[in-house]
Amino acid sequence: MPRPALLCDRDGTLIHDAHYLRDPAQVRLLPGAVEMLRAFQEAGWALVVVTNQAGIARGLITEAQYDAVRARLDALLAAEGITLDLTLHCPHHPDFTGPCACRKPGTALLDAARDRLDLDLARSVWIGDRWHDIAPAQRFGGRGILIPSEDSPTDEVARAEREAEVAQSRDEIATRVLAE
Repeated sequence: MPRPALLCDRDGTLIHDAHYLRDPAQVRLLPGAVEMLRAFQEAGWALVVVTNQAGIARGLITEAQYDAVRARLDALLAAEGITLDLTLHCPHHPDFTGPCACRKPGTALLDAARDRLDLDLARSVWIGDRWHDIAPAQRFGGRGILIPSEDSPTDEVARAEREAEVAQSRDEIATRVLAE
């Protein structure tokens, strides 16, 4: 039977957004990220990271550097007993590579995650610090929750307050969603 997923943005949501992060030593988990992921994992939800990585298209980071950062995140989470079910990234940017279907809010990566993991996207939750991270929830009938970061534009936070949800902490997300 398909299961729900917690579909997370990476930078600014799970880890500190270092802007075009290429050094694995700079990966820093954000407060509450481990506890939130653990709560959803223990509840039987799939844990999926979907991230736009425009730095690859811009030539600011390489695929190998992206992979090293991803591996470091996986290792930090594994040390806490957390295993991500899947991590997917879009290496494109429309100004450099043209349009694509995988760049959020596009759904190609989400369709791939659904098909690979047998996910019920209508029962799933999207979290991120930008509107494009959570916007796909509306297309799939799921739930979008914006967690503001220092880089979240105020108009995007206001939009999330009107059209989705806003949470001030990762603990709040786990409590709010899993208590229902």
